[in-house]
Amino acid sequence: MGSRCLPGHRRKVAQGLLAQGSARVRQQMADRGGARKEKELESGQPLHRLDLRLALPAALVWAASLAGLWLPPIELAALCCTLAAAGGLVLARVATGGRAPRIANAAGRAGTPATRSRVRSFPAAAGAALLLAAAAAAHSATASSQRFTGPLAEAVTAGKSAVAVVEVAETPRAVAGPGGSDGRWSVPVWTKEVTTGGNVVRTRARLLVMGGQGWGRVVPGQTLRAAGKLRPADPGVPEAGNLAASTPPGPAVGGSLLEGSAKDLRERYVAAAAFLPPDARGLLPGMVTGDTGELDEGLNNAMKAVGMTHLTAVSGANCSLVLGALLLLCRRLRLPRAPAAAAALAGLALFVVLVGPDASVLRAALMGAIGVASLAGGRSGRGLSLLCLAVLGLLLADPGLGSSFGFLLSVLATLGIILLGRRIISWIPAAVPRWAAASVAVPLSAQLLCGPVIVLLQPQFSTYSLAANVVSSPLVAPVTLLGTAAVPLVVLVPWAATALIAVAGTFSAGVAATARFAAHLPGSALPWPEGVPGMLSMVLLSLLSLATIWAAARPLRVARWVRRAHAATAVLLDGVERRLPGRRTPGSLDRGHRRGRLGYCNKTSGRNIRWPLRKSEHPAPRHRTQLPGGT
Repeated sequence: MGSRCLPGHRRKVAQGLLAQGSARVRQQMADRGGARKEKELESGQPLHRLDLRLALPAALVWAASLAGLWLPPIELAALCCTLAAAGGLVLARVATGGRAPRIANAAGRAGTPATRSRVRSFPAAAGAALLLAAAAAAHSATASSQRFTGPLAEAVTAGKSAVAVVEVAETPRAVAGPGGSDGRWSVPVWTKEVTTGGNVVRTRARLLVMGGQGWGRVVPGQTLRAAGKLRPADPGVPEAGNLAASTPPGPAVGGSLLEGSAKDLRERYVAAAAFLPPDARGLLPGMVTGDTGELDEGLNNAMKAVGMTHLTAVSGANCSLVLGALLLLCRRLRLPRAPAAAAALAGLALFVVLVGPDASVLRAALMGAIGVASLAGGRSGRGLSLLCLAVLGLLLADPGLGSSFGFLLSVLATLGIILLGRRIISWIPAAVPRWAAASVAVPLSAQLLCGPVIVLLQPQFSTYSLAANVVSSPLVAPVTLLGTAAVPLVVLVPWAATALIAVAGTFSAGVAATARFAAHLPGSALPWPEGVPGMLSMVLLSLLSLATIWAAARPLRVARWVRRAHAATAVLLDGVERRLPGRRTPGSLDRGHRRGRLGYCNKTSGRNIRWPLRKSEHPAPRHRTQLPGGT
C-alpha cells in the first residue's frame, strides 16, 4: 500500500518545490519592478528598455556591404547564396516550431503563446538578418561587376579618354590647394552615359571626378557633362574608377525642373545674404542650404580645429529641427495625426531637394520619416530601432555608404545620443534646468562615440570642442529655423526674407565668433597618435571621461565605495598577515578594537622606553675631538 502511494507523494513534493520556485521568481520580478519604479520616480521620467532585435540585421547588412567592396563577383555571389540559404533554413525552422525551449509556469504547464513568441524572436530576427544581408550582397554584386567586368571596367583598366554625362552624388571636397577656383576638387558622381573609344556605354556606375576650375561649385543632384581620362580606383572604395577631368563641368544636360528650381533658389539666397558681414555671409548659406562656396578659409580651418565642422554644412540636426518645427506647426493648426505626418514629410522632402541629396541629409531625412511614421502609428521612444531601420534602408539602397566615414560618424553620433544622452541628463542634478543639461549631454554623448573615429581622419585632440559646441548649440536652432523660413520668401516677399536673413545672420555670426575665439586659445588642437594606437587611446579617454562624469554626479556613492574598498583592503591585509608563518609582531594590523582603522606601534626590543625621555640632572661629559692630523 505504501509503495503505491509513493509516486503520488513524490508528485506532490515536486509540485510543491515547483510552486516555491515560481513564487521566489515572482517575488524577484516584483522586487525588480519596484526598484524600476523607484528609479523612474527619482529620475522623473519612464525608463525604456533597449530594443536590440534590429541591431543584428543592421550589423550583418553593414558587414555584407563592406564585403561587396572587396570581393570579386564570383565570391560575392557565393556569399549571397550562402546567406540566403542560411536565412531560409533558420526561418523555416522557426515557422515549423523547431526545438524551442519549453517554459513551464507554476502549474507545470507550457508557457503562454506570448512567452513562446518571445523565445523564438531571436531566431526569427537572425533569419531575417541573414536574408537582408543576402539582399545587400546581391546589390553589391552589381557594383562589383561594374568594377571587375564589362566595357566600363575595360576602359578604366586601359586608361582611355571619355566623355560622360553624370549626376552629382555628393558635395565636392577640396583635396589640394586653398580651395576655390585654383584648388583641386573630388566630386562623387553617378554615370548616365559614357562615351569612350567610339562606343557609348549607358550604365549607372559610381565614378570619382577629380577636377579643378568650376568643379567646386557643383551641387548634389545636378546633371552635367564631364570630359577627361579614366583611371583605376583604389581598392575597397565604392567607385568603379576615377575620371581626371581636363575641362570645367559642361552645361547641364537634361535635368529635372525641380533640381533647376532648387539651384536657382540657392543662388538667390546667397545673393540675398550678401549684405551680411564676411563670416555670416559665408556660414549662413552653408548652415541653411548647404552652399559653402562663400565660406572663408580661415573660418573653415578654425571650425576644424575646435570640432565644429558639422555646422559648416547641413547635417542631421538641421533636418530634425525642420521636422520638429513642421510638426509643431501642424499641431498648432489642430490637424489630425495622419495629415500632420503627411505635411511634415512633404516639407522635409522639399528641404532635402533644396539642400541636395547628400548622404548625411538622406540619413537624417529617413530617420525623421521613420520617426513620424511611428508617431502616426502611436508608438514612440524607440530611438535605437529607428536608427537601425534607417541604417538598413540606406545600406540596402546604396551599399557604398558602408565605407563612408561621414555616414559612420552620423550613425555613431545618433547612437551616442540615444544610448548616453538620456543617462547623462539623469546624472546631472535636478537643480540644473533640463534645457541646460541637454545642451551639455547631447554634444558630449555624440563626441564620446565619434572621437575614436575622428582621430583616424585627423590625428589631433580638440581641447575646447565640447565647450565650443555647448556655447554654439543655442544659436544653431534660430539659424536653421529662421534661415529656412527665409528661403521661399526670397522669391515671394523679398523684404521679409531680408529681415529674417538679418536675424539669422546675427546668430550665425555668433557661431563664427565662438569658433574663432576657441581656435585662438592656447592648446586648442593638440597632436594625437595616428592609426590604431590613437583610436584605442581615444576609446580609453572616452571611457575615463564617462566614468569621471558619473563619479562627479554621485559623490556620496563614490565616497561609500571608497570606504568599502578601504575596509576590504584592511581585511585582506589582516588575512595575509595571519597566514604568514611565525609569531604575530606588535606592529601588525589590529582591527579588533579600532573598528576598521589601521593601527601600528613602533618595534622595541622588549625594553620599557618612556617617551619623552627625561633630562638628567648631571651634565653629560664632553669629549674633545682631535682635528685630523693632530697629535
